[in-house]
Amino acid sequence: MQSATSEKLPEKDIEKLSWLFGNASLISNDSIEGTFIGPRKEMITPWSTNAVEITQNMGITGIKRIEEFHVAASKEPHYDPMLQSLYNDLDQNLFTIDKLPDPVFYINDIKKYNLKRGTRS
Repeated sequence: MQSATSEKLPEKDIEKLSWLFGNASLISNDSIEGTFIGPRKEMITPWSTNAVEITQNMGITGIKRIEEFHVAASKEPHYDPMLQSLYNDLDQNLFTIDKLPDPVFYINDIKKYNLKRGTRS
C-alpha cells in the first residue's frame, strides 16, 4: 500500500490504519526497493477512492490517496499499460505529477492522422 497525506499522521491514526490493513506495520524508510506493478500515477483508482472514504469514516483526516501495489514476478512482467505502470522502487514522491497537460490538438482528417501516428483505420 502506498498513501499520500497532506500532513504527518498522529500515532492514534497510524494505529487505526494498521488495524484497517490487517495489522500491517508502518514502514519508516523513505523508499522500498524492488520492482512493482501499480496503478498509473495520473489516474486515481476507484479502489483508492473507496479506501480514502473508509479512512475518513474512521475519523482519519489528511489522507489524499491510497493505492495498492504488487511485487512484480520478473523484471519484465505482463501488465495493462492503459491502467498500470511498472515502478522501480516506491518512494514518497510516487504520486507527484509535474507535467502540465498537453494543449488541445484538433484533428481535421482522422485517416491522415492515423496514418501519421502509425495506426490503421
